Amino acid sequence: MSLLDYERGFSSLKVNTHGGGEKSPHKVAMLLAVLDLFDANEINENRIDFNEKLKTKFSANFNTLAGPRDRDNPHLPYFHLRSSGFWHHRVKAGCSGVYASLSTASGAAVIQENIDFVYLDDELFELLSYGTCRELLRAALYRNLNSNDLSKLLNVGAGWDWLECEAVVGDYFEMLNLEQSGVSYNKAAHRRKLKAALNGRSDGSIEYKHQNISAILLEMGQPYIPGYKPAFNYQAQLKSVVLTYLAGHQSDIDRILEKATQVSSEPPEIIDWLAVLDAEIPERIVSIQEPHRRYLASRPNFAERERVNRKLGEQGEAFVIEFERRRLIALERADLAAEVMWTSKEEGDGRGYDVRSFDPDLDSELFIEVKTTNNGKYQPFFISANELAFSKERAEQYSLYRVFDFKKKARIFQLPGAVDKHVNLLPNSYRASFSQ
Repeated sequence: MSLLDYERGFSSLKVNTHGGGEKSPHKVAMLLAVLDLFDANEINENRIDFNEKLKTKFSANFNTLAGPRDRDNPHLPYFHLRSSGFWHHRVKAGCSGVYASLSTASGAAVIQENIDFVYLDDELFELLSYGTCRELLRAALYRNLNSNDLSKLLNVGAGWDWLECEAVVGDYFEMLNLEQSGVSYNKAAHRRKLKAALNGRSDGSIEYKHQNISAILLEMGQPYIPGYKPAFNYQAQLKSVVLTYLAGHQSDIDRILEKATQVSSEPPEIIDWLAVLDAEIPERIVSIQEPHRRYLASRPNFAERERVNRKLGEQGEAFVIEFERRRLIALERADLAAEVMWTSKEEGDGRGYDVRSFDPDLDSELFIEVKTTNNGKYQPFFISANELAFSKERAEQYSLYRVFDFKKKARIFQLPGAVDKHVNLLPNSYRASFSQ
């Protein structure tokens, strides 16, 4: 669901009415209390307990909104908000039968005896971590009690507002799904359709926003659309919208990741081997960065999936071996081509490299580490401490071969010498030991 969907849900709660049409403020006060706890950084996981902090915030909002007939009973909205569709009860172990029979909560004890805590839709929980979204949803809550429309809180001058960002992010993921499924699509047609949801944005502006999304996904180790070269000078709000999308579409993201890591039974067929090598390496390959944030967004890591995909790795290494043999034959060194060794297969993968080849110009061996991706050339990759150390020790005879777009039309770029000269390195794992 989008922010606008939740805004509609927050503004149309099923509230009780007294005689004369007076509306009960209990559900509004409870959700306002939750927003207040987010404002105060009191909620840092998707868990809303029926505790004193919540009840105190509820009472403060309730006393502002209540009429003479209303009573300060926070257990009622804590129970009845389950009808909203986004407010979910985690029932205590062994209490599911009693809970199923409940139509209301007669007192606080009913909550304490049967309900462990409340959790929200993942996407809503993500949205509530952003102040702009909380303000919009806070305004929506008040519309249950009056008709004031404060939706213009989203407007931010000439900048892209949240709903525009949602539209372009949704469009990007639609294309990404097609990309990973091997289905052709027309970027221009997507832009034309997207314009109807935007505030007069130009084609260039839309194109750049798509490039921004590529950069955000790369920073999180996710697959991206290679046709949108990453542009890292992006609007902070856009990253928030991407994170929210990931939180609310986990099954869709899982399917994209599954498609992105699929391998065929045979390596890709390449006719023109001279066109395989890409002489232009990325200016600075993006490191994998998990955002420093406290809120929920489960993001399976694409680069990690590729790292443990043994079949993909083996096919990439076989591809490099064939490339090296053809390269050496083209240099009239068939003798060396015959001695190219698949080291990781014949001697194990602990040597710090995968393929032993040769550099005829230096009359020396060439040690090659192969990293393979089905995605574009900017896709981050993992390198072990052993591989990094070897690249430094044998820098003059070492090169990392990055095989990219492997599933479509495989290409290679080379990073000669110590790997850390070319890439940003970020520690990603720890060794666990029982020693002191």
